[in-house]
Amino acid sequence: MSTASTRLPEGRYGRSSDERADHRLRIAGAVFGALLLALIGYFAYHYVGQSEISGEVISFDAKASAVDVHLEVRKDSGTSGYCTVRSQAADGSEVGRADFRFGGDATRIDKVVTLRTTARGSTAELLGCHAD
Repeated sequence: MSTASTRLPEGRYGRSSDERADHRLRIAGAVFGALLLALIGYFAYHYVGQSEISGEVISFDAKASAVDVHLEVRKDSGTSGYCTVRSQAADGSEVGRADFRFGGDATRIDKVVTLRTTARGSTAELLGCHAD
């Protein structure tokens, strides 16, 4: 017997197992692609859409029981919010943390704030800014 005589006629018994597997794989790929696009859209919205207030530490001056921090804050006009600043000692332990509020119509605020510390701070780090 030859292999041609043992083959089933094309189309008589429905789809072959290879065609069913290809169809399932295409469906799974489409679902995965849609989920991936939704996830990218979600992160893009929160990265771009929620950035109403941001800031950076320009400089700082450490003293025995305080750190003077020069902050530059950028925000939308009329938006109010706060920035969290912390200071650490030379050994890495946190010696001070505080929230500083910013509001008004100015879009750029350049201000020196004083962070009180429990010991001499060697750093001033901006942890983040958030709109109210």
